[in-house]
Amino acid sequence: MTTGTDRGEQVRSEVVSFVRRSTRMRSNQRRAWDRYHPEFVIEVPRLETSTSIDPSARIDLAEAFGREAPLIVEIGPGTGESLIPMARARAGDNVLAFEVYQPAIARILGALGRERIANVRLIEADAVAGLRHVLGADSVDELWTFFPDPWPKARHHKRRLLSPNLIDLAVSRLKPGGRWRLATDWEDYACQMRDLLDDHP
Repeated sequence: MTTGTDRGEQVRSEVVSFVRRSTRMRSNQRRAWDRYHPEFVIEVPRLETSTSIDPSARIDLAEAFGREAPLIVEIGPGTGESLIPMARARAGDNVLAFEVYQPAIARILGALGRERIANVRLIEADAVAGLRHVLGADSVDELWTFFPDPWPKARHHKRRLLSPNLIDLAVSRLKPGGRWRLATDWEDYACQMRDLLDDHP
């Protein structure tokens, strides 16, 4: 039997691709958070950590978006410099983004509100947990992973987001014919991405 303490230790012992930063917001970010959070952020049940998702989580994305549409999922949009224009250009699609940093989410919320972009929803959680627990098999039309942390030091490479386990998970969530768009500006990481993906059946 696994106790709550055991489960908490298991959650904290997992290697993740991010380091939790300060959640302190500027006043304008706090205003955006308070004003637009209910409209654009999907709340999820947690385990012990603030970026976790309870495996029992069930989310009706059609209800969250207010419509049925092709689904694009972005892992780690940061402050939304690429998310905002791409979502605007893909108004016919639903865009679900997983981000762990509250100030970054607040900046995205402000931009969504100012530019009246209605087809984006955000979940404040680890994207790997999101793919595993929120999204069903064959449910994603496109997956976006743009400029993940390269973790350049060799001893930190185990923290890199792209791994055989993530590839297996992503493939299980993409629809047949779905696309995974990746970008990095670190040559070493790009080569690793290519090697991992080329080796995957």
